[in-house]
Order: sequence, then structure tokens, then C-alpha cells
Amino acid sequence: MRSMTIPELYEYLRSEAFMKQDGNMFYNYYIYQYPASKEYEMRKQIQEFKEKLERPTTFVDALVLDLFKVFCDYLANEKFGDTSLLDDTFEGDKIHPDLVTTELTAEANSDNFISYVRDIIEEHINSNNGYKHPYVFIHGIGKIFPYLRTNVFLTRYEKYNDTSKYKIILFYPGHQEGNSFCLFDTLEDSHTYRATLLVNNLNSATKCIVCC
Repeated sequence: MRSMTIPELYEYLRSEAFMKQDGNMFYNYYIYQYPASKEYEMRKQIQEFKEKLERPTTFVDALVLDLFKVFCDYLANEKFGDTSLLDDTFEGDKIHPDLVTTELTAEANSDNFISYVRDIIEEHINSNNGYKHPYVFIHGIGKIFPYLRTNVFLTRYEKYNDTSKYKIILFYPGHQEGNSFCLFDTLEDSHTYRATLLVNNLNSATKCIVCC
């Protein structure tokens, strides 16, 4: 089996069968892996997916989240005394970069940040704009590393997740090796994910991988 091609993935996303398909038991997480060298092309492709899905033939409004940008917005909105956490981070990085890394990791893994992401998703899913809202596209996994690992984000988001309303499509810059993933095709990630890997399985369905 191989990852779906871009045209195959688009056809899958626009199909009513996939939109209505239940997730993997209690998990509506899907991973599309791609070569890390194609990062910039994939960012453009994700936006193209969104634009094409909005056409009248499909009428789908997918939410696109750059997880690193969302994190920066979160830091900008969080106050630290008279300044924001983002500004404080910039200043602190000049003096204690190691301490800043620790602080950013703590914030990225905090329930405050995960609930911030939840609020953005819920606002979109519940918007009454005449479109269907079956998908949340998440990218920026490489940019937010090492502050937040993919498995940690997916695990922490589980308590906010509503599998009956939408699917989370995670665009992963790396590849699978056995039951593990390699971020950027070089960094071994010992963790695996409760998710469905989007692959070409005899031109039909996705291959389900249940991970810990």
C-alpha cells in the first residue's frame, strides 16, 4: 500500500461516503503522510483542497489550521503582566533560550492551549453559513515541533473531540516505519497514533491502524 496521490485524496475528501463514514471507533483522526521535502507544496495543496471543496458540487467548508500559527496567536492573546506571552518569549529568548524552550513546551502541552484549539474548531463547525463542515485540516506539525508532539496533541484533544460532527485530517511531513512515524523522514517518533492512515488500498478504502 502507498499514500494516496493528491488527486486520489481530493476525490476521497469530496465523496459523500467518506464524509458520512464513522471514524475508527472513538477516533475520527486521519493521517496523510507526505515527503518532508514537499512541505511548501503541501501547504499550497491544502489551501487548494479547501477552495475546490467549497464549489457548489461539494459545498464543503473545511477549516484549515496551521498548528504553529494557532500557537503563536494563543501566545499573543495570553497576558503575562503588562505584556503578552509572545512578546515575553521574544525578550526571554535573548537571555535564557533554554528556559524559553521549556516554557513554550509547557504552554503548548497545556490544557489552556488545547481548549483554545477546541474553541476555534467548535466556532467553525457550528457556524451557520450554508456549507457542510465535515473536515478540520491540520498542518504545521513540523513547525511546532519539538514544543508539541503529534501524539500528545491528539491524545490531549480526545476529551474535547466530537467524533459525530467532523473528521480531523492531519498532514504529516514524514513516513511510517512499522508502528512508528519518522518526522521529517529523519526524526524517529517512538509514539504511534490512534488514527487511520490514508493510503491507497486497492483503490478503495483507507487502511485502519490502531496505535497506542
